[in-house]
Amino acid sequence: MTSADFTGIVDPFFRKQPNPEPKTDQPILPMADLDDIRDGDNFGLNKPADTSSFYLKGLNSMDWGLKNRLSRIFNRKSGRTVMLAFDHGFLMGPTSGLERIDLNIAPLAEHADCLMATRGMLRSCIPADNTKPICLRTDTGTTILTEMNHNVLIDEAEAISMNASAMAAMIAVGDAATEASTIANISRLVDIGQKYSIPVMGVTAVGKDMARDARYFSLASRVCAENGASIVKTYYTEGFENVVACTPVPVVIAGGKKLPELEALELAYNAIQCGAAGVDMGRNVFQSDSPIGMIKAVGGVVHDGLKPQEAFDLYETIKNEG
Repeated sequence: MTSADFTGIVDPFFRKQPNPEPKTDQPILPMADLDDIRDGDNFGLNKPADTSSFYLKGLNSMDWGLKNRLSRIFNRKSGRTVMLAFDHGFLMGPTSGLERIDLNIAPLAEHADCLMATRGMLRSCIPADNTKPICLRTDTGTTILTEMNHNVLIDEAEAISMNASAMAAMIAVGDAATEASTIANISRLVDIGQKYSIPVMGVTAVGKDMARDARYFSLASRVCAENGASIVKTYYTEGFENVVACTPVPVVIAGGKKLPELEALELAYNAIQCGAAGVDMGRNVFQSDSPIGMIKAVGGVVHDGLKPQEAFDLYETIKNEG
């Protein structure tokens, strides 16, 4: 995946291109959208968003069906969620921990608030009597063997027939080859979601050369929300409180690559302290030495206010109990 060239521009998100040579009888006009771009600095961190009509921010005006589905995903007491992501296979194949989803993932379902997966793995490996809400991965495309992010949407009927509580698709902000098509995907998915009152989760993709800082994630997350996403999944970084503040809908963090358990719990804790509405973790759970212990420890951080060491002690206890 190629990334945008952020060198020598006013703001790291936009490459300021030279104006084409004008005709002699035409004045040189500035490119208004790229002229004098300034970083935001007034995030109102001490002023929480209005949740008077619904307990999740930015969703007061949504309809009954969409709110009802979100209420399945987000705990009404804490206002947060622990999502278990195991959609990695559509990109990576049978990566470690996902060799047998029926054996490795199905037993974890009861400890998660929501399951994020593809239609194939849900139908073949997760029992139909599962009552946990589903965030259905609704885009699909290229794998790690080729150029990634050339995705298309699956048929909208799939989300309805699988009783999805949310639909997820990624956007590749800053990737010149796929940015436009992936943003078009998320926009189209929101159209579908509004039609059937199904929330959409925008997932911010990051290439290996992409800047992983608060300004980039603020841009990518805001683009998801601007296009109508009801949830945004992105990455934790320094200054994450600004990412959360400028994104007017709930933000959950991706777990990313496998970390030592205490570090993963610190990641979750720091994100929650910055205002995240939960986590959507995969590898840091199913690649752990004790996946059940880890998902319970993450739940302790997200819902019960456990500090990282307290949650790690819980993890160790469950691990040692076998």
